[in-house]
Amino acid sequence: MKLLPTLLCLLLALPAAAQLYQPGEVLSYRVSYKAKMFPNTEVATVQISTATEELDGETYYRVEGYGRTLPTYRWFFPIDDRYIVWADTLTLRTRFFESDVHEGEYTFTSRYRYDWPAMRVHTRWQKRKNPENRKTMALTPGSMDPVSLYFNMRTLDPADFREGESRVLEMLLQDTVRYLKYRFMGREEKKIRTMGRFRTLKFMCQIGTSDGYSFTDGSEFTLWISDDQNKIPLYIESPIRVGSIQAYITAYKGLKYPLASKIK
Repeated sequence: MKLLPTLLCLLLALPAAAQLYQPGEVLSYRVSYKAKMFPNTEVATVQISTATEELDGETYYRVEGYGRTLPTYRWFFPIDDRYIVWADTLTLRTRFFESDVHEGEYTFTSRYRYDWPAMRVHTRWQKRKNPENRKTMALTPGSMDPVSLYFNMRTLDPADFREGESRVLEMLLQDTVRYLKYRFMGREEKKIRTMGRFRTLKFMCQIGTSDGYSFTDGSEFTLWISDDQNKIPLYIESPIRVGSIQAYITAYKGLKYPLASKIK
């Protein structure tokens, strides 16, 4: 179940299009587990919503990702994770990031404050009841927290990609920078449970280990996003030691553009 935060974050820089943040947009997902000799079982929900919010006299886009296990499985492994991003409405750069993670007896909180003029980010994080840690790190134009990374994926222009081409993005986690390598696999029709068939853009992704650009033993997953102007994530699948985890869209509202990728 450690994959749930990854799915939540990715279902989450320098954005290329204004539809990156659309106030009123709400995307809902179900997370399921599947293994040999084990049926495909829904175990959790994820919701990502976008709004505007006033902080210290300034207006921000506020994006909240919230994931939790379904009641049937909460007794076995309760997960209650929340991630929030505040982005500047003019520059579209992330200004603040917060996470509040509760997974069984494990708890983790973190806060980032971005200082883009100085190209620095100030991070604070705490595990369980341990003392709080703090660190200031240098930023690059491509530095992102996990939720901002999710939105960055929505700005991709397929015309700029060649099938099989790989690229690397930077992701800030606690006191270090991790790297996300993604490869465009082309267009594909994808059937989504209860939602129908969609035209999609398919990407193979891998999060590197903490050893610089090394992707050995990093987390791998496949991502399908809608092949239309919204570019919303429709389906994510990742292998785990036994079986695989999937997250798939179950509802949406407030999209800026028609969901033209849906095949009627």
